[in-house]
Amino acid sequence: MAGAKNHQYHILPPDIWPLIGSLSALTFTSGMVLFMHRDTLSGWPIVLGLGIAGLIATFFSWFSNIVKEAQAGDHTPVVQLHLRYGMILFIASEVMFFLGWFWAFFDFSLFPSELSEVVGGQFPPRAIEAVMDPFDLPLLNTLILLCSGTTVTWAHHCLIHGDRDGLKKGLWLTILLGMLFTSIQAYEYAHAPFNFGENTYGSAFYMATGFHGFHVLVGTIFLIVCLVRAYKGHFTPQQHFGFEAAAWYWHFVDVVWLFLFVVVYVWGGWGAPIH
Repeated sequence: MAGAKNHQYHILPPDIWPLIGSLSALTFTSGMVLFMHRDTLSGWPIVLGLGIAGLIATFFSWFSNIVKEAQAGDHTPVVQLHLRYGMILFIASEVMFFLGWFWAFFDFSLFPSELSEVVGGQFPPRAIEAVMDPFDLPLLNTLILLCSGTTVTWAHHCLIHGDRDGLKKGLWLTILLGMLFTSIQAYEYAHAPFNFGENTYGSAFYMATGFHGFHVLVGTIFLIVCLVRAYKGHFTPQQHFGFEAAAWYWHFVDVVWLFLFVVVYVWGGWGAPIH
C-alpha cells in the first residue's frame, strides 16, 4: 500500500530527479560530442552548459532528498542493503573505467614495436625528453593519500563508538589531506616536462592521473558533505551509510593511486631521463 511503512519496507512517492539526471547526462554527453566537433558543429556551449547545470541540480536535489529520507527513518535495513549494493556496483563501474586507462598504458609500453610510427619503437617515446621523478612529488602524494585513508578510518571508528568529536577531527584531517593532494598534483602538472596529446605517453599519463585527480576532488566534496552532516548531528553508530559510502569511495581512490604510482610513475618511466 502506497505510504505504508513497516519494519522492512517504506514506499516513497516518485521523485522527478532520477529522470532529470538521466536527461542531463544525455545532454552533457551530447554537448561533449559537439565540443569535439566544434569546427564543424555549433551550439555546443549551450548544450554542454545545460547538461552541466542539470547534473549539478540533480546532485544537490536528489542527494538532499536521500539525506532527508535517512533522517526521517525511511532507510530501513532492506533499503540500506540495497544502497550498499548500488554503491558497490558504482565502484565496480569505476574500476572498469580505470581499467581502460591502464589497458592503454600497458598496450603502449609492452608493445612499442607495433606502434613504431607513434612511439619510435620504444617506451617512453623518444619525443619524451624527461619523465616525472616518481620519488619526488608523486611519492609525497602517495604518503598523503595513505595518511588520508588512515584518518578517514579513524573517523569511522570514532563514529561507531559514539565519539563525534573524533569523527569531526578525522573528517577535517582527511579533507585537508585531500586538498593538499590536489594542490600538489596541480603544481606537478604545471611543471611537467611534457604536455597532453603530444604522444601516447603524455596522453595516457594525463588521462589516468587526471581522472584520478578528478575522483579525489569528488571524494573531497563527498567528505565535506559528511562533515557538514556531522556538525548537524546526523549519523548514528547504527545508521551511517552516507559516511560509509564516502569512506568506501575514498579507499577506492587510495588503491587506484597506488596502482598508478607503481605502474605509471615508477615502472612506466623506468630508464628514461628524470625531470
